[in-house]
Amino acid sequence: MDQPTVGILHPGSMGAAVAACATTNAAAVLWCETGRSTASVERAARFGLTPMATLTELLDRSDIVISLCPPAAAEDLARDVAGHRFAGVYVEANAINPERTKRIAALLEHGATVVDGGVVGSPPVGGKTPTLYLSGPGPATERIAALFAGTAVQTAVLGTEIGKASALKLAYASFQKTSRVLVALAIGMAREHGVDQELIEVASKRTDSYLSEPQYVAKTAARAWRWGPELEEAADSLAAAGLPPEMLRAAASTLARWHEVKDDSELTLTDALDRLAHP
Repeated sequence: MDQPTVGILHPGSMGAAVAACATTNAAAVLWCETGRSTASVERAARFGLTPMATLTELLDRSDIVISLCPPAAAEDLARDVAGHRFAGVYVEANAINPERTKRIAALLEHGATVVDGGVVGSPPVGGKTPTLYLSGPGPATERIAALFAGTAVQTAVLGTEIGKASALKLAYASFQKTSRVLVALAIGMAREHGVDQELIEVASKRTDSYLSEPQYVAKTAARAWRWGPELEEAADSLAAAGLPPEMLRAAASTLARWHEVKDDSELTLTDALDRLAHP
């Protein structure tokens, strides 16, 4: 059985959890500790990842590299990897639009084999089972599917075309994340007029409505620093398809009001709404 050495760039909450699942079928899962925060060091240790002092060392040892970083950093990170002439399988798993994914594939085309990836769902911890959608060359996507076989990360191959996995990820994110922003705005408006509890009661009669889950507003606020850039990426995809991007750009602008509460697990609904109304 193929047991590749895997490098993860970089182990945030999603990346570290996905990398931990890869340890099941990998010889080792590496990460580069240079310049990373104390939180990243602690997270990587908790998930059993092996630290490397430099990116060069990680790339020299890795057969597969998985890129899971903030969207804005995706191309610069790929450019760094290309500069080191990495020749393995590079999984571009960030929430970026298909055109950016294709540019990254072009950056790496003279060395690495690029697989387009998109994670849909929550990090694979506590019983959560996200799906890693894949598109790209058949042998490479099969290799990534094998890497996560029997783990909490499910995989699904969408075909050989780079961009398909990115498009699916952003299409889903555009609905899911914008819906959560609309919930916050609706509850904020109702609270201003003293009818927020009545609004929640109305929504609770429809169990399929995000509006019946007001407690999620605080979680949305804490994740806004990641979600906003994702929606900007999705807006770019809409514009490229000739579809109106303004709704998603407005949602991203709303999320920007919560930038200062990054990953705040103690945030309450009241706190989140107060910050939304008075940034």
